[in-house]
Amino acid sequence: MTSTFQSQWLGRKVAFLGDSITDAVHVGTTRNYWQFLQESLGIEPLVYGINGHTWCGVFQQAEKLYAEHPGDLDAIIVFAGTNDFCIGTPLGDWYDYDAQEVNYHGKVSVRPRRLFNTDDSTFRGRINRVMQFLKTRFPAQQIILLTMIHRGFAEFGGDNIQPEESFPNDCGLYVDSYVEVIKEAGNVWAVPVIDLNALSGLFPTAAVYGKYFHNADNDRLHPAIGGHCRMAQALHYQLLALPSNFSEASQLADGGSEQ
Repeated sequence: MTSTFQSQWLGRKVAFLGDSITDAVHVGTTRNYWQFLQESLGIEPLVYGINGHTWCGVFQQAEKLYAEHPGDLDAIIVFAGTNDFCIGTPLGDWYDYDAQEVNYHGKVSVRPRRLFNTDDSTFRGRINRVMQFLKTRFPAQQIILLTMIHRGFAEFGGDNIQPEESFPNDCGLYVDSYVEVIKEAGNVWAVPVIDLNALSGLFPTAAVYGKYFHNADNDRLHPAIGGHCRMAQALHYQLLALPSNFSEASQLADGGSEQ
C-alpha cells in the first residue's frame, strides 16, 4: 500500500484514538495501520492511542485531542474495546429512564424519557461518555468507530495470560458481545461503524494466521506488520465510501450562501 491518489481523504487531518494496536510506540509491529493509510490515502494522522487503554482511557485521549486540536481536525477514528472485554467490564445499558411531563400532540402527559447512561463502570456507559464528548465538541468532523479484531492467545508474563476468544471473560461474556455493542453504538450516536472484526479477515485462532501477529506462540493479540497492512487494506476501501468531514454542511448550517 504505497500509492496515494486523489480522494476525499487526501491531506485530511485524522485523529486515531485507541489502545496498543493504535499506539505510536508500535506494539508488536514496526508499522501501524494508520501509517499504511497515511501512504495510501494521504491523510495526516494524529495518534492518541495508548497501550492498555479501555474506553475510559479513550475519554482521556479525547480530552487531550480537544485541547490540542479544537478546530483544525477533519475526522476521528476510535478503535477500542478489546481491553474492556479482557478485564471483564459489564456491558451495562445505553439509557436510564426518568418520568417527565411532555406536550404530545397538544396534550400534556407524563411519559418515560430516556437519558444517556454515562456510568463508566460499564461498557455502554463508557462509550456514551466518550461519544457525548466527541459529538458535542466536533460537530463538523467525521467520527468513525471500528470493531475489535478477533483475539488469539497472548502471554505477557506473570499473571498476564489471556486465553483466545473461545473462552469467556469474568462476566461470562464472549468478545462477540462487545463487538455487537460497538455496532449498536453506530445507531445510538449516528456514526458509521467499520466492522474490522469481519472485514480484516484476521483469524488468529487458526494456526495459519499466526504470521499476521507479533508471535505465533505467545502473542496472537497484537498484529504484526502484515496484520496491520491487512487492516489498512480493509479500512482503505471502507473509508473511500465515507465523507472525510462535514465542513461544507456545517458552513451551510451556519448560514453560508448556497451555490
